[in-house]
Amino acid sequence: MLAPSRRLAWRKAAAAACLVLGLGLIGGAAAGSWLAGGPSGDEAAAATFTDARDLWHSVPVRTLFPHTLHGTAAGPGGADRTWYRIAVAPDGGCAKAFDPLLAKALAPAGCKRLLRADYMDATHSSVITVGVVTTRTDLTGMRALNKRFTTERLATRRDLMPRPYTAPGTPAAEFGPDQRAGWSVQVLPDAPFVVYAVSGFADGRAVPDPRPADEATRTGATSAPAQAGLGHDAAGVADGIERTFRTQLAKATEAAE
Repeated sequence: MLAPSRRLAWRKAAAAACLVLGLGLIGGAAAGSWLAGGPSGDEAAAATFTDARDLWHSVPVRTLFPHTLHGTAAGPGGADRTWYRIAVAPDGGCAKAFDPLLAKALAPAGCKRLLRADYMDATHSSVITVGVVTTRTDLTGMRALNKRFTTERLATRRDLMPRPYTAPGTPAAEFGPDQRAGWSVQVLPDAPFVVYAVSGFADGRAVPDPRPADEATRTGATSAPAQAGLGHDAAGVADGIERTFRTQLAKATEAAE
């Protein structure tokens, strides 16, 4: 299993890289605005946040959900992982996409659009649904929702587990609520996105004891999701799609300057 300290260090490094990129974009915009008498840094950040809300229809969904995702040291024991996209859901709203309590917890942020896709790992042993909610709230609202999910540990509650996307005619055809094994929910405090993923066995077996990704990736965890690496699958795919969205947002921001 990937040690919590190593996983935390990796997540911190990734977050730091995103922060440096974001600050570089915002800082560059702020400097240009100061020299030209344009919008302030805060206004530029708000504009970038607003632009992110339109990413779902300005960038093709198959670009936002790449065919192949690579996760360096994202598997048990620090192993590299690879996942392949097997289905893309029609984009739409959030109605009926979440269990009632999760829908209620996310409701303060609103839902402008929901994009989902299914992935399978390279060994064909696990399937993962990943989704991105584009919210309607502002930067303050996203920070408030992130704080609530963090302080109340809502992302670890089994009654707030995301639903899978059951794609007919694919290895995820039997991936239903009873097959959920591991999950991750990430409320971004600096962008209008909620990124989530839920994993299960590709053979469609039911999982009576699902575990959140943070728990299933701990060293020494002995639950079935932990032993099968399904917590790593949920966390790895969610992290990979978050990076993809941030990369596409950076490109869109640079192109608009």
